Amino acid sequence: MLDPQAKALLDLIAARGLPPTHELTPEEARRVYRERRFFTQPDPPPMAECRDLAAPGPHGPIPLRLYRAAAATTPSPVLVYYHGGGWTIGDLDTHDVLCRQLAQRSGCAVVAVDYRLGPEHRFPAAVDDAEAATRWVQAHAADLGVDAGRLALGGDSAGGNLAAVVSLLLRDGPADAPAPKLQLLIYPGTDMRAVAPSHTRNGQGYLLTQDTIAYFRAQYIADPAQYADWRASPLLHPRLDGLPPALVLTAGYDPLRDEGLEYADALSNAGVPTQYICFERQIHGFITMGKLLAEADTAVSLCADALRRALS
Repeated sequence: MLDPQAKALLDLIAARGLPPTHELTPEEARRVYRERRFFTQPDPPPMAECRDLAAPGPHGPIPLRLYRAAAATTPSPVLVYYHGGGWTIGDLDTHDVLCRQLAQRSGCAVVAVDYRLGPEHRFPAAVDDAEAATRWVQAHAADLGVDAGRLALGGDSAGGNLAAVVSLLLRDGPADAPAPKLQLLIYPGTDMRAVAPSHTRNGQGYLLTQDTIAYFRAQYIADPAQYADWRASPLLHPRLDGLPPALVLTAGYDPLRDEGLEYADALSNAGVPTQYICFERQIHGFITMGKLLAEADTAVSLCADALRRALS
């Protein structure tokens, strides 16, 4: 059964005749996504520190935002967070409330990454920026007042994809910094081929549709042959052992539900300590909709608790 609050939201969207994302230009879709947050997101919790930064990237500065709650110690454990939005929409503002909530409830600092988006910057631009920003945080931890030895990677949807990919890149790259302690993967995209059964079962009627997923893929990846690249589809990486422990959250009415479960199972089969939780009655994107969906608050608290345990 679909959560009654989620159903009320979907009914309202239908009644107002709001166009789906795939019928908008990327510029229009970004504007709508930014504006929608005022309707669906709770008020932003106050922070002791919230400041914009920039990390050098392969094609110019990468905007970042550092959050620290009043209860945070220095140096703080830190979560590097990559926002969702199909690698096409979303920014520091669309996920500002969620990052504040995670900082407030976990006691961690949070560094949000505003990676480049398609179609202006196609794959692997987002991956390159996400990795570069993360390595910069590790290298400049002392300046930021954070502890590189207590670092987690996290994200939702496309951001969950990037968190999984960066975890692999850090495992296989130069061992010049401590390994992350946790992957926080919130309804992550893990297989760009979109072949899991939930893409059909949940492909229409639940906000994120097959058409919208196809739209996002086309903005991000020009050549379908690149779907098999593990930097786009981490589920297809031949070796998942040796990665940080993971918490994988999915939603039961999400087209990405099954590939999130498949990735959690693959991590477990590779010996990675992994917890998997599915909010069976929820839709994709629910964790940022706490003004309308009570289970969003529950999910945020679960994530914050996992961060606190992993980074303590």
